[in-house]
Amino acid sequence: MSSSTSAARLVTADEDEGQELGRFLAAKRAQIRPDDVGMPGGGRRRVPGLRREEVAMLAGVSPAYYTRLEQGDAGRVSDEVVGALSQALRLTPAEAEHLFRLVNPRAEARRNTCSNAVVRPELQSLLDALGEVPAMIVGRRSDILAWNTLGSLVFGDLERLPRSERNWARLVFIHPEYRNLFIDWHQKAADVVGQLRVDAGFHPTDPHLAALVGELAVTSPTFARLWARHEIRERCHSIQQLEHPEVGQLELQVESFRVAGEEDKSLVTYRATAESSTHAALRQLRAATGA
Repeated sequence: MSSSTSAARLVTADEDEGQELGRFLAAKRAQIRPDDVGMPGGGRRRVPGLRREEVAMLAGVSPAYYTRLEQGDAGRVSDEVVGALSQALRLTPAEAEHLFRLVNPRAEARRNTCSNAVVRPELQSLLDALGEVPAMIVGRRSDILAWNTLGSLVFGDLERLPRSERNWARLVFIHPEYRNLFIDWHQKAADVVGQLRVDAGFHPTDPHLAALVGELAVTSPTFARLWARHEIRERCHSIQQLEHPEVGQLELQVESFRVAGEEDKSLVTYRATAESSTHAALRQLRAATGA
């Protein structure tokens, strides 16, 4: 299969809701070994992970019905079935919510259909008020919409980047300096792809997301592999370790907050523990640049 064909297949996962549901279910069952759920794993198995009939048995539905689900032809799916499938496939809470959006596209996936990339002056003022904390506003498709001075100093002079490049997926998979910035680059890459999958669940017909996924799938084999795994990662809280080119290693506590009334935007802060070496490094970084 050519790279362009592979990219097209990845993009159509977001253009056709039924196909996306089927691919998500198939990817999740492929990641579960029979002995993980108390089933015998002996004999020749044509597929990795669980068979369709095994998932159906665990979820308490008929094999024929589950097969129709993977084919995108099951009609309305009850909340009880979604819950049973989530348990059978050992989905995380974020993955279970994603499954609900996929089986109820008219009820859930159409909210926030209008994406507004404009950041209100009040939000920019809030970022600027967080002078000692790197912070930014991240929008749909992981676009970086706004930041404060320290946020730009930590994450690479965001102002100098063309607007089209201010996107976490593009930075992580296309710009080599960000591979060096993140100490655990592979974890960051998986997080970014998982967050794009969340966006795809809410906005399955977003042409800009489809174009981004298609470009990255052709450009980066790692992105294509991670995208095909259908893993879901919410943007919430974590520890981010960086190797900054000027001040060395930083350990930052990441917190993410949805902007009320603008659910496609998040305020993301990167805080250093008081009196830590990271706190001192951030002060040094600000002083060196006169910020």
